[in-house]
Amino acid sequence: MNLIEVANWKQARDFIDLPKRLYKNDPHWICPLDSDVEAIFDPSHNVFFSHGLCNRWLLADKNGLIIGRIAAFINYEKSHKNPQPTGGVGFFECIQDQNAAFLLLDTAKAWLKSKGMEAMDGPINFGENDKYWGLLIHGFKPPSLGMNYNPPYYKEFFESYGFTKLYDQLTNFLDATTPLPERFTKIADWVMKKPDYTFRHFDKSKFDQYAADFREIYNDAWSNFENFTPIEMGTIKESFRQMKAIMDERIIWFAYYKNEPIAVVLCLPDVNQILKHVHGKLNLWGKLKFLWYSKTQRVERLRIIIMGCKKKFQNHGIESALIRCLQLEVLPRNTITGVELAWVGDFNDKMIALHEATGAKQDKIHRTYRYIFK
Repeated sequence: MNLIEVANWKQARDFIDLPKRLYKNDPHWICPLDSDVEAIFDPSHNVFFSHGLCNRWLLADKNGLIIGRIAAFINYEKSHKNPQPTGGVGFFECIQDQNAAFLLLDTAKAWLKSKGMEAMDGPINFGENDKYWGLLIHGFKPPSLGMNYNPPYYKEFFESYGFTKLYDQLTNFLDATTPLPERFTKIADWVMKKPDYTFRHFDKSKFDQYAADFREIYNDAWSNFENFTPIEMGTIKESFRQMKAIMDERIIWFAYYKNEPIAVVLCLPDVNQILKHVHGKLNLWGKLKFLWYSKTQRVERLRIIIMGCKKKFQNHGIESALIRCLQLEVLPRNTITGVELAWVGDFNDKMIALHEATGAKQDKIHRTYRYIFK
């Protein structure tokens, strides 16, 4: 086997194309957009390069056929917040060969050690954890946009290598054809009627205002979680840039208390139901196909990407009210049959309780592992 460090355009193309061959007979896999993956490794798009490093490798067999890939990265804003300096690995793909898998992991580990790291988390993203994060270990079904999908044998690779569970990310599914529990609805309606609270959906024409509100809410809501790093405005702008083509303003809601932004729910149509037809390419032909299928095929699912509430307003029913805002907007359309509530860490008891209160059922589990170098 031959390791190849990605250093030119063709190798970067091989990195993108490998999963298309590995998963070509898997009916559940949906190809991520090439442009979305490429942006992660492009310093002009990914602000994490301003405070981090990244490298990629391919693995070829004796005949030159690419059989594996991996990326390794260091986010210096988080790496030293752990008991040991910790980097990350991700975008791992490999044929069902443990020797090949271990060679890829060894290569990433050696590079991270050479940069002063003493552990690595994976599979994760060189970016925020709302996409391409965690190994799928339960719920092997078509993924939503930005969610990792992999064969079941990857779990054996990571655990045999020595990775141990750090935490699980739970994705729950809410049947939109079934009414929300009466108690949940009563609480939400009661909160929505309080005079000091207002609820507004996103407005693209006021992007800067809503981006600032999102940042304020996010940086307060998650500040108590381990290894938290405040989100940057550049990250928010890039995320919204990627979502722009599929964004529905009326399913992104903000809550305010006396005009102070206090909570947000960011929801997107599950356009993977359409994007599966373009096979990762949004060139001219891909855009025409996307337009055709968007007119002839109904998107029946939504995915809640992020839901957060400032700490002093938690346990006040605000999140319930935001879900109710979504419901009141979506149900009259008579097109949506389900909502994916993704993702919530197994350490986030409050959000897990909220999901349970809606009647949502467990659908998928993505696991983040850690490996401490010996």
